[in-house]
Amino acid sequence: MTENSATGNSALDPEDRKIVTLARSARARNGVPEGAAVRDETGRTYVAGSVELPSLRLSALRTAVAMAVASGAKSLEAAAVVTEAETATPEDLAAVRDLGGAGTPVLVAGPDGSVRVRIAAG
Repeated sequence: MTENSATGNSALDPEDRKIVTLARSARARNGVPEGAAVRDETGRTYVAGSVELPSLRLSALRTAVAMAVASGAKSLEAAAVVTEAETATPEDLAAVRDLGGAGTPVLVAGPDGSVRVRIAAG
């Protein structure tokens, strides 16, 4: 899979499929617009939904990155977001890039879990 290319879930490796499934589950379980999951350098995963409070608004992906940082992650291997949007926002990509580097893959999937695009964070 190359940057900015659409991909089917059958082409995903099992670990990438896992984070897409976790992101989709977070979205459905919490009834939020987005679900996300990230995998750190040790293989641990962090799952989050979007946060919408009067005083705090965070996308699911930025929340998942924050959870990874707060838990001591030093880097990211991959990230996934399940959303109605066609691609990740520049702010989401920046958060992934800050922890994982420019080459960190971000999988963007629709609500049904089908990956629409795989892009690099950088």
